[in-house]
Formats: sequence, C-alpha cells, structure tokens
Amino acid sequence: MEYLHTMVRVHNLEESLDFYCNKLGLIEISRKENEGGRFTLVFLAAEGDKEAANQSKAPMVELTYNWPDEDGKVEEYDAGRNFGHLAYRVDNIYEFCEKLQESGVTINRPPRDGYMAFIKSPDGISIELLQKGDSLEKIEPWASMKNSGSW
Repeated sequence: MEYLHTMVRVHNLEESLDFYCNKLGLIEISRKENEGGRFTLVFLAAEGDKEAANQSKAPMVELTYNWPDEDGKVEEYDAGRNFGHLAYRVDNIYEFCEKLQESGVTINRPPRDGYMAFIKSPDGISIELLQKGDSLEKIEPWASMKNSGSW
C-alpha cells in the first residue's frame, strides 16, 4: 500500500491557496478544472515532497473547490464535510477489498470499475482505495455490488 493524498473541501479557493501556499509554504503541483462536475482540484506538496509529487503524484494535499450553483449558492460544510478522504494506492484492488471484507470492514463503494473503492474508518473518515496502474478487468461479485451507506 502507498499513501497518495488527503482531500479537503474549501469555500474560497484563493483564500485557501493564500494560506496553504503563501503562509504554510506548500507548492501548487497541478490544477484540474472540471466544467461538467463544476469543481476545481488543486494538488499541493511540501517543498521536500515536490520531486516525489511531480513523479508519482504523492504525497499531496488536494484542495477541492465546488463551484457555486446556478443561483450563486455555495454549499456550506460542517466539520465532517470539509474533510474529504484519505487516499491509498493498492497493488490489487479486488484482493485488498476482499481482505478488508474478511476482516469485517464494509466496502461502502465497491470497486465495480476495477479501479476505485471507498471504505470508512471506525471514526467515519472516508478512505479511497485506488488500483495501481490501469483499471483491472471488471469481475463479479464486485461489478454488480451496490454501494453501502455513505462514502
């Protein structure tokens, strides 16, 4: 397993970038604007992690800015909603999820696509699991497994 990033939702992207970059000293590694999903992702790394972040996309902090809706309304986040998830890369997502299930962990978002799954910690922190490399071929029981709870 390999640590990737931590996602934090932010209300004001520019104010947050000022804090994380200008004040805390993190460096912007990449930015993704998603018109269809109406959000911006900004990936930041510490100076000492810059080279690793550019090469392997880890370790980083992901700032997620959800754009205002058509009426200009911005979603309000409570303390549990502003923190998004931890993300880890695994060698085989199906084997890893099976091992988790066997140990009593609920797979909240099964790896139907052979690439991504979500689980929760005992404290309710969402954890994203991502397949190393390309998506694996879709297989059962995962391909038709439904979501369980929130993630």
